[in-house]
Amino acid sequence: MSDEENIVDPSHPRYESLMIRKKVAEAGVKGMLADSAMIAHGRGEAFDYLLGEQTIPSAREATKEAAARLVRARKPVLSLNGNAIALAGQEFLTIASQLDCPVEINIFYRTPERMGALLGHLKMLNTKLGLDVEILGGVPDARIEGLEGPRGACQSNGIFEADTILVPLEDGDRCEALVAMGKEVLVIDLNPLSRSSRGGTVGIVDEVTRVAKNLIQMIPQKPQPTDWNNNQALQAALNHITTSMSDRFA
Repeated sequence: MSDEENIVDPSHPRYESLMIRKKVAEAGVKGMLADSAMIAHGRGEAFDYLLGEQTIPSAREATKEAAARLVRARKPVLSLNGNAIALAGQEFLTIASQLDCPVEINIFYRTPERMGALLGHLKMLNTKLGLDVEILGGVPDARIEGLEGPRGACQSNGIFEADTILVPLEDGDRCEALVAMGKEVLVIDLNPLSRSSRGGTVGIVDEVTRVAKNLIQMIPQKPQPTDWNNNQALQAALNHITTSMSDRFA
């Protein structure tokens, strides 16, 4: 047990949140993340606090819809950035194994060192779990249409040819570019007002590790897609936040 785990009592009401924060910090030390990763995590953590650090009903329904669309997909792909790998790499490899699909690393600040660290971490987890998930992203040979810079790089047998993509913690312009290519984009984003949440096919307003664990439970059940109304689901998340805040200060 680390010194930090000794300091933070497991009975602390925000113990899980503090341990998740620790994962991000450790991944940064290993060279997996950009310097801004903790800032991005903190922004999401603030929204999670407003949600009560729980999976709210609309988020569970959105996760179920995402599971249904991943199961139905002809060629699903999980697109992972550094924070998603640091927080739930093991769970996403499990999901990819359930779906028999690849994962593809795509990061905003792409350097050989970061890519090497992320690829190495996922390969280690793959071996540890006894899985044989295909891990893409190291040798991009295609581009996401309409997206400039390193984030536009992708692999033809991964994101480029996918019909359905799960994109945790995504940037809004990349999400919009993928939708413009005709792909179903399933977004995990704690901010219901973000461009990703609003622009994706399905926006899951929940913390990434909770979503990943829920997907692992839902995918084997093979749920059926619905006539999904994403704006309605996002509004339900906003309603929960405002009602929760009103109740706290009543």
